[in-house]
Amino acid sequence: MELTEAQKAFKAEYIRARGYWVEFNDGLLQYSQEFLATYLRYAALPARVGPLSPRMCELVYVAVDASATHMFGDGLKIHTRLALARGASPLDVIETLQLATAQGLEGVTMGVDILVEELKAAGQDTGFLEAPLTEAQLRLREAYHQRFGDFPAFCEHLLRLSPEYFEVMTELVAAPEVTGALSAAERALIAVALNACFTHQNPAGTRLHIARALRAGASKEEILQVLQMTAHLGIHACVLGVPILVEAAAR
Repeated sequence: MELTEAQKAFKAEYIRARGYWVEFNDGLLQYSQEFLATYLRYAALPARVGPLSPRMCELVYVAVDASATHMFGDGLKIHTRLALARGASPLDVIETLQLATAQGLEGVTMGVDILVEELKAAGQDTGFLEAPLTEAQLRLREAYHQRFGDFPAFCEHLLRLSPEYFEVMTELVAAPEVTGALSAAERALIAVALNACFTHQNPAGTRLHIARALRAGASKEEILQVLQMTAHLGIHACVLGVPILVEAAAR
């Protein structure tokens, strides 16, 4: 479509604020410029007033777009490019993707607690919960606590039910720390985003990683900004739907 001078000015301002322009914006500019302007003010505010660096903002977007509960490839391409342009290293991005990979464990961490509850409800033997830990189990528990500063209930249950799995699980979730491109606070903030985002919504994980972020030195303002940024994925309804509308309306 041919843009008016006012629309051209708006598009330029959007690109200045957001760093990119995508196809669905053309349709919104045509059908609802007012909503696009509202969204720009809404989405730009956390980055404008919040303390996170542009690099860190893009890494948060990389995480939530790559998440197995969202898997938004177009956004992942945009924000990976912007992350690198705004100071992130390839290893920063790799560690962010490693954190998103560990999100696959959520079924295990949630389910093992329910398994223990239902074993008790069914009257089955749960003596393993009270049995003394072996020397190997004690070493695994101490290593986890030293690394993360906590030991949630699911860890205790997994350690007792399957110490071999607990060991390899710990290695997986600790992988970003081993390479060490991101700081402990940055890793925790990205984990907050992955757990709090409405595409996942894990209250226990959100609480766990907020606590870890605070222990690692993250501020309440940084955590709040991460939470605000996860809401931006809602615009993907327009990213997918508006081009379909434009195509259908043109027939």
